[in-house]
Amino acid sequence: MSMNQIIHAAVRRDVARTEEALRALPEGDVSRARQLQQAWRNLVRELTHHHEAEDEFVWPFLLSRGADAELMGAMEGEHAAMKDALADAGRALDQVVAEPTASRAQAAADAVSRSSVVINEHLEHEEQDVEPLMAQFEDDPEWKALARKLRPAALADAGSALAWMQDGAGERELAALGATIPGPVVTVMTKVFGRRYAREVAPTWRT
Repeated sequence: MSMNQIIHAAVRRDVARTEEALRALPEGDVSRARQLQQAWRNLVRELTHHHEAEDEFVWPFLLSRGADAELMGAMEGEHAAMKDALADAGRALDQVVAEPTASRAQAAADAVSRSSVVINEHLEHEEQDVEPLMAQFEDDPEWKALARKLRPAALADAGSALAWMQDGAGERELAALGATIPGPVVTVMTKVFGRRYAREVAPTWRT
């Protein structure tokens, strides 16, 4: 798995477990609703960084190397559609926090489910049609330099991103992450700089 696919796996995992948790939300449980709201906002933050980096750096690079302009335009359009779907689900979650009724929770779960359709269609499209293009340039010096720009600039953001990628990940994702980033680096970044995620988001998925 590429780092891109590891991130995609974390996105799919968060969307699925958010919907599941909303459908199981106890009537009136505002504390649980706030947890889910915080976790969703973290997902949106991680995905926004990922997509903005692709729009700014990856698609222009691929275009410069002969990638199909229509495909790159489709990627940008799908990012915009995902942004709207994530925002709709976020607003529905805000309503659950304001009034944590079963009906609002189900409505929010439905919004998350709708967003998952948009998200999964894009992720599958990207993995099928764009990943092979990116793989061609793994040893390209310009691509390697660009890849460094895709990382979060702040250590706290990088640590939280790594903690998020690992939370609930399967053996395949964890093995791929370890093959991409040295294990000691992952451990230090997660334990030392991933404390925000451990404090604010991880408890959501421990209940």
